[in-house]
Amino acid sequence: MPAPALSGRSPQPSLIRTLSPPALKAAIEAHVRYLKGLPAGTRANLSYVDLDNVNLEGVDLSEADLTGVRLAGALLARAVLTRATLYGADLRDADLREANLSRCDLRGACLRGANLGGADLSGCDLREGVIATQDSVDGFRILRHRTRQGELEHAVTRGARLDGAQVGGGFARVADLTDADLAGVSLKGARLNRATLDGANLSRANLYNADLGGASLRRAVLTGADLAGATFEGADLTEVLRAPPPIVYVDDAPLHEILEAHELYVGSDGRDGAAGKLPAVDFRPLRRLRGRRLAGLWAPGAVFFGMDLENVQLQGANLVDADLRGVNLRGADLRGARLVGARLSRADLSGARLGPLTIAQGRVLRTDLSRAALHGADLTGADARRVRLIDADLTRCRLDGCDLTNAELPDAVEA
Repeated sequence: MPAPALSGRSPQPSLIRTLSPPALKAAIEAHVRYLKGLPAGTRANLSYVDLDNVNLEGVDLSEADLTGVRLAGALLARAVLTRATLYGADLRDADLREANLSRCDLRGACLRGANLGGADLSGCDLREGVIATQDSVDGFRILRHRTRQGELEHAVTRGARLDGAQVGGGFARVADLTDADLAGVSLKGARLNRATLDGANLSRANLYNADLGGASLRRAVLTGADLAGATFEGADLTEVLRAPPPIVYVDDAPLHEILEAHELYVGSDGRDGAAGKLPAVDFRPLRRLRGRRLAGLWAPGAVFFGMDLENVQLQGANLVDADLRGVNLRGADLRGARLVGARLSRADLSGARLGPLTIAQGRVLRTDLSRAALHGADLTGADARRVRLIDADLTRCRLDGCDLTNAELPDAVEA
């Protein structure tokens, strides 16, 4: 007999119930009708059901009652669980990649070993919580999650969205939050010592009195975060992105004037203005460069985080190691641009031009995205013919309709 999902101090009967595969299928079908407002629709009540290792990939269980459910090792990739109640659920070792858990009640849920890579946890409640029962012998009894030998002690949340979520310190301590979107998350007073937050977006997060001692925050974003009373003793803050200055000067000239001179240089074929050379410059004070003519711009290591660059012209630009995370590059012309090692996670490159740039008769300059980080980026409908993507990270990258003809792709990726 399988061990109960939650165990107390005395061997009381388990709350866990079983459900046959046909009954589970019927419950899911009735729930779909409920969501669509069709006759015979019923909201799924799967509370305290043993669904360990079940395959629910892509299933829509929005608003379902899954209180205390056992889903250890379950396959839930791309499942839709919006506004579902998963209070006290056992989700250890579950595959929740790219699942939609927005506005879920996950208080007290066990996520040890769960894979939440690319999942949407925005607005969900991940605070601590317990389930209690009452009986005539023990009175109130706190039920606790099972423990299993050899299980992972942390949840994998790389690239997950947690913006606006209520996160308890217990979850943060056992989660690998690399590249996670934690914008606006409240971590007030959370114990995050030795947590992994590399590349995480903590902009506008509440870290009041949080303990980040020994945490790894390499390339994390702390713009607008409340850091009052927070401790960072022994933390790795390499390349942390803080609030931008109100105005940027380069060689005593304001950044906006340098860009105006560069546009004049481009428009006059070099007769007027001056070519912009802006290595490691923070462009964020400008907020947007939509539609600007910046072909040939030399800006390796520059910071464009979260900016609006829709329809910008950056043909032949040098953007090696640039920070373009979350940037709007819809319809941008990046033909022949050098983007080696650039960070483009969650960037919108839909409809962008990434093909070769003709520089003379019979001569072309290819766009180079070798070693670029494109996890979670959107390249829908982009023209990426002959693009170089050697050793690039395309994890969860959207490539629908992207033309990759003759592109140099990373291993294990096919055009």
